[in-house]
Amino acid sequence: MGGRLEAFLGKALFEFIFSPAIFFKLLFIGRLVFFTAIEIIRPARTLNYLSVIGKDLLIYGSFRWLILPICLYLNDVVPGYHPAPAAIAHLPLGVRVLLYFVLADFGHYWIHRLTHTQFFWRVHKWHHAPTYMYWLGGARTTIPDFFMVNIPYVLAYSMVYISPWWMAAATAVVSIFQNDWMHMNVTWRSKWLEWIFVTPRYHHIHHSDNPQHYGRNMGSLFTIWDRLFGTYLDPDKVDPKLSFGIGEKENPVRLALGV
Repeated sequence: MGGRLEAFLGKALFEFIFSPAIFFKLLFIGRLVFFTAIEIIRPARTLNYLSVIGKDLLIYGSFRWLILPICLYLNDVVPGYHPAPAAIAHLPLGVRVLLYFVLADFGHYWIHRLTHTQFFWRVHKWHHAPTYMYWLGGARTTIPDFFMVNIPYVLAYSMVYISPWWMAAATAVVSIFQNDWMHMNVTWRSKWLEWIFVTPRYHHIHHSDNPQHYGRNMGSLFTIWDRLFGTYLDPDKVDPKLSFGIGEKENPVRLALGV
């Protein structure tokens, strides 16, 4: 795949586009255009983008240039990247990719539940602070929150550790789009899709400031974990006129630091 693409683009252009510094900037521009366009066409709620985009771009910048590199460094130490056993490493790539997403998402579900307990809520609280939902609104995370959430992904990455060079970039892109997707300000009835995958309306319930919705729909990619472990709330039984936020005033510095 990489060889054919390089031959099509030419070596110099290929290396330029797929250098991390350029690739993720181009990806962000694509996300900005794509997700914003969909939200404008099918909005779930009225949102004044001009009133929130400046602050959220600063938050995203702090994530991209501070939180992400710090957490990648910390996760390189704990738990660290380890190769999978030979029996797993020799499975077909498609099987290993599926195992990666299932195991990582299973771990994410339980880490997410942990951050909603009284002992760890403060590290995750900032993510729930916005009183609005749209694709970039989900970028809020603290260093301890992101570090903890990364652990199951780092452990599961052994499934694809010896895969083609583009696998690391591909899994990163999937995680980015997954986060954008679940926070999108978009509406449609997606019952059939929710039998397997988390959708925007499914995840919006999790961000609701209604106490009856606390600790519900905790899944990140697959909805099966909520169904199995008692945290599922059917979106068809919830009034779509949701409001969001944590319902209290907090020191913004403490929120952003997760302390």
